[in-house]
Amino acid sequence: MIDFLIIGQGLAGSLLAWELIQRGSKVLIIDNDRENASQVAAGLINPITGMRFVKSADVDTLLPIAKHCYSQLADFFQQEFYIEKPMLRFFRSDSEFTNAHKRLSNPDYQAFLGDIQQPGKTIDNLATPFGFLEQKQTGYLLTRPLLSCLKAFFIANNSYRQADFDYRDIQLQPSLRWLNIAPKQIIFCEGYQATQNPWFSWLPFQPVKGEILTLEHRSELPDKILNYGNWLIPLNTHQIRIGATFDRENLDTQATEQGKNDLLNALSQVSSGLTHTTLINHQANVRPCTRDRQPFIGLHPQYKQLAIFNGFGAKGSLQIPWYSRHFADALLNGAPLPHSSNIQRHYETHFTG
Repeated sequence: MIDFLIIGQGLAGSLLAWELIQRGSKVLIIDNDRENASQVAAGLINPITGMRFVKSADVDTLLPIAKHCYSQLADFFQQEFYIEKPMLRFFRSDSEFTNAHKRLSNPDYQAFLGDIQQPGKTIDNLATPFGFLEQKQTGYLLTRPLLSCLKAFFIANNSYRQADFDYRDIQLQPSLRWLNIAPKQIIFCEGYQATQNPWFSWLPFQPVKGEILTLEHRSELPDKILNYGNWLIPLNTHQIRIGATFDRENLDTQATEQGKNDLLNALSQVSSGLTHTTLINHQANVRPCTRDRQPFIGLHPQYKQLAIFNGFGAKGSLQIPWYSRHFADALLNGAPLPHSSNIQRHYETHFTG
C-alpha cells in the first residue's frame, strides 16, 4: 500500500520523500527524469540579501535545520553536499555602503556580517569601487549530486518510478487512483509545471527563467563566493559558476545567447582578468517563484487527497528542509501549517461555500 505518491524528484519532492520515508511512510516518486530547476540551480544559501541588506525571513530557524538536514544526508551517503563558504558582497553604490554600516551595529545581524572594506581597497584584481563586505554563514548546496544520490536511494527502496505523468490518469472517485496504484494521497512537487496542474493552477505562481554558466579561467580569485549583483561560485582553482539571469517573459528551458552575454558582461565589470574564459556549460531552467514570495503548501480545498509542496523559488536550499519536516507533521499527525505558506491563504479568492 502506497501512503504518498509524490510527483517530481526535484529538491522539494526528494527531501519531502526522504522525510516521510524516515518516518516509516511508504512513498512512491514519479519523475520523468528530465533536467529540473533544482539540478540547474546554484543552491545558494545567503541569509542577508537585497540593497538594504535584509535578513531572510525566519533564517534563524531555517538555516540550522537546513545545515542539520544536509549533514545527516552527508553522513548517510558518505559525501558532502553543503559547502559553507564566505561571500564577498561588492557594494554597487554609496548608499549600499551606508546601509551595510547600519546593519553592522544591529546585534541581530552580527552572526552574519563580517568586516566592511572601504572604497578603493582592491582584492585579487577585482574591481570594488564602492568597497565590499564579507558575509558569513553563506554557502551552496551541490544539488545535482544530492539528487542523484537520493534517486539511487529511492530506486533501491522501491520508491521511484520513471514515467511521464499525465493528470488524466488520476481518478478521484470512488477512491484515489493513479493508473494501477491506489495511494492515500498524491503530493505535487512539480516545480513551475504546476501552472498547468488542473487542481492547483489557480495559485498565484510567478515563474522566473534563470540561466547559469560554468566557466574555466586562469585568473587569481579568492576562494569565496562573490556577489556583485550576480553571483560567482568557485568550484575549484580554475572553474567557476556564474548566474543567474531573471526572465519573467520567456518561460522555457532554452539557453540563450542574450543570457550568456548578460552574464559575461557583468562578470567583465568585476574583473578584466575574467574576460578570457572558456565556456564549459550553459544551462537554463524555470524557478517556481510565487507572487507573495512564500511557498505553496497544503491540501486542495475540495479534494483533500491531493496536496501541493511547491513554490520555493530561489530559496529552496534554505527553506525546503524545515518545511519538509513541518509538512510531514501535518500529513502524518494533523499538525497545523504556518499560515504564511499554507495555501489556505489563497482559498477565499477562488473557492466559496
